[in-house]
Amino acid sequence: MKIEIWSDIACPWCYIGLHRFKQALDGFAHRDKVEVRLRSFQLDPHLPESFAGSEAEYLATSKGLDLARAEAMTAQVAAVGASDGLDFDFDALAVANSRRAHRLLHLAARQDPSGATTWALEQALFRTHFTEGRSIWDEAVLRGLAAEVGLGEVADLDSSDLDAAVEADIAQAGRLGIRAVPTFVFADKYGVSGAQPVEAFAEAIEQVWRELNPTPLITLAGASDNPSCGVDGC
Repeated sequence: MKIEIWSDIACPWCYIGLHRFKQALDGFAHRDKVEVRLRSFQLDPHLPESFAGSEAEYLATSKGLDLARAEAMTAQVAAVGASDGLDFDFDALAVANSRRAHRLLHLAARQDPSGATTWALEQALFRTHFTEGRSIWDEAVLRGLAAEVGLGEVADLDSSDLDAAVEADIAQAGRLGIRAVPTFVFADKYGVSGAQPVEAFAEAIEQVWRELNPTPLITLAGASDNPSCGVDGC
């Protein structure tokens, strides 16, 4: 079964949602038969390399919100994250464009088609952004994370080839009608949006798996003795 996940490093609910999804997937009996692929999305592709202000100030400026409301929003996210064991430090957060980080994720996917390195890198990027207050645009930071997860050579983080791959993911999201992240697409057919509870993810995984892998009929005792016709005759 294939599951594709559209997310953005700059999205706190993506950090929470992917954390919960992983818990559900790890508890799934057929985990080894599920292929997970991370896809790129940008909530604000026009954000400069950096923003001189806090996350709340950025939200207030970009979304036209009252600063107090923006601060309340980040506080709520931090509280939810803490209940899931995730540490959010919005006061230290360095607001930055996530495009370079997405290019690096595509490089990871190319070097390790299994998706394991890409997943490890995305988690490291989330921690870097939301917990450690380091810029996800900073080239030195990104190269350090690449080394941390075992990536090979990182030649050019501004590669037009990698950027085209990021843009292709974003374009595909548009064709699918995805306008918010995280969005989880199961078997090219079913979509689940948002940081759902672990139980909801587990139910979705089970439901789609059952549809793709229906349980064969169980022949009741004695039923096979009754006269019948089959493809080989009667």
